Amino acid sequence: MKPAAFEYHAPDTVEDAVALLEAHGDQAKILAGGQSLVPLMNMRLARPAVIIDINRIHALDYLTPDGDVLRIGALCRQRCVERSAVVEARCPLLSAAIRLIGHVQIRNRGTVVGSLAHADPAAEATAVFAVLGGTITAVGPDGTRTIPADEYFVSYLTTSLDPRELITEARFPVLPPGAGWSWREIARRHGDFALTGVGVVLTARAGTVKNARIGLTGVGPTPARAARAERVLVGRAPSGALWDEAAEAVRAEIDPDDDIHASAEYRRHVAGVLARRALAEAYARTMEAV
Repeated sequence: MKPAAFEYHAPDTVEDAVALLEAHGDQAKILAGGQSLVPLMNMRLARPAVIIDINRIHALDYLTPDGDVLRIGALCRQRCVERSAVVEARCPLLSAAIRLIGHVQIRNRGTVVGSLAHADPAAEATAVFAVLGGTITAVGPDGTRTIPADEYFVSYLTTSLDPRELITEARFPVLPPGAGWSWREIARRHGDFALTGVGVVLTARAGTVKNARIGLTGVGPTPARAARAERVLVGRAPSGALWDEAAEAVRAEIDPDDDIHASAEYRRHVAGVLARRALAEAYARTMEAV
């Protein structure tokens, strides 16, 4: 199939892109990598009247460490993040998850910020963004604002972004010294969206879990934080029994949907299994860092 007719613009600056968004509002869509948007347009599931192609705004193509965050511009390709030694050293959870997005051809064009803008709850980048507590920078006709992850995702493919705003940057916090991490997911085939995925960041000192962050993908209308399971872990001595308890807490607090790929019951069970494995792996990495 071919997309419905649309008006095409290719601005050279952020200011020009925002002016176009202000003029066209929710009738317009931003094109960066296009790995989600173009298939939807070809199947006529999306019919934007206006396409605003930002690929000429070269100032948005960057990946920069800045203190305790990684700043990723709106045109930074997923493949660039995947191959970055800086990302692998300072934010290995993101590095590991990015490698499981689609196939190399997709990652060569797809952008991290584009994935966040699309906000598919089964996507790896959205879950990593949520578990790390990232922020986005959005520019609109009223100026620039910063939106934290816990205020950004609203529902399936829906965010708190104003239709007149352009995301220019995402910031991913780097892992603190000595933190352990793990990304685990299960998919029907390599390159498919995960049926369920779990990301964990864990810090432990003196035989006690000091901080735990657990994020999940594919278990609801937005990427999820397992807050109850995190509370189960903090202040406790790491053990297999503790990982089991946290896994049960994960299962109790998620509400996945049934679909043609997997039942809700299956997703709930697998989320617990992956959480337990991820917690054990993350804790082992904290021990390696000692």
